[in-house]
Amino acid sequence: MAGKLWNDLRALNRSIPANLSVQEASLGYYYIRFREEPRKLNRLIAGFDEQGIPLNTTYIDVEEKRLHYYPISIGQFALAVFHSWLDTGSTEKKAHFLRIADWFCQNRTESDILGAYWLTDVPKPEYGVAAPWKSAFAQSRGLSVLLRAWQLTGGEEYLRLAKGALVLFGLDISRGGVSVDRASGQTFYEEYVAAAPTRVLDGHLFSLFGLNDAVRAISSDIDAEAHALAKVRFEEGVEGLKAQLPGFDMGFWLRFNRCDLPGYPQDDPCTIGYLKLVAAQLDILNAITGDDFFHRYAMKLEAYLRPANVLRMYRFKATALKKLNRL
Repeated sequence: MAGKLWNDLRALNRSIPANLSVQEASLGYYYIRFREEPRKLNRLIAGFDEQGIPLNTTYIDVEEKRLHYYPISIGQFALAVFHSWLDTGSTEKKAHFLRIADWFCQNRTESDILGAYWLTDVPKPEYGVAAPWKSAFAQSRGLSVLLRAWQLTGGEEYLRLAKGALVLFGLDISRGGVSVDRASGQTFYEEYVAAAPTRVLDGHLFSLFGLNDAVRAISSDIDAEAHALAKVRFEEGVEGLKAQLPGFDMGFWLRFNRCDLPGYPQDDPCTIGYLKLVAAQLDILNAITGDDFFHRYAMKLEAYLRPANVLRMYRFKATALKKLNRL
């Protein structure tokens, strides 16, 4: 645990390279300017296949250790490669990005009811998930990558699948979708779809970024129905976030999630780096929506970054990790 604390303390001086130019129809740099540093993008990235697609190792609490394709980190690395192409104009970077976009085309699942989606084939024991699982976060990565590939090439298959990826956002997890709390008007998009809501905060925020990419790129002139659908899902998620965000606030720190699964710790605080990420995400959302609520909440979270609060947080964190068998 001391090692975790030491590594996390290094995040105190680390800045999040946020992009606040988020209104244009042309999708350039993503909302966070990822760089091609695999271990910083996702610490579980352990290698690449022959096409340059990243491979993750399993979570710490998974007994069978193996490499697997993880759509969330694949999409994140794709955006980093896209940024390298924007920075350099390299034909090699463009080709690499499109190979990853093609991975999303080749590895999707489709149905008339659920649209297009991506499954993660690795257990998530802390949430009791053993079978391949859906994720709103993975859907958002698919949207952001496919829409950029479509704008880059004009390839209609990229656009078709991006539109199909919108469907799951409108369906509750009980109906095979990726949303919870819709009936109460507090829509939340699930990073990890399990038997009950898990409500991981940064996953919901990243889901909103993917939906906003769809609002920006798919204008009403291109496809009025898809544009309207993306806009509704984005706006529902924003209102849901405003309603649910206070429930993540511990008064001195931020909860990583709000999980309804039996036996899950009520107070599982986030790390320092995670708190800084969420604060940056809220400022980006303020730039998208013009709603100062998000900037004020970001400032509140930044004010929590005091030594006494960090030590208090880690007492809660150690208890939660022990209960989850992740320490």
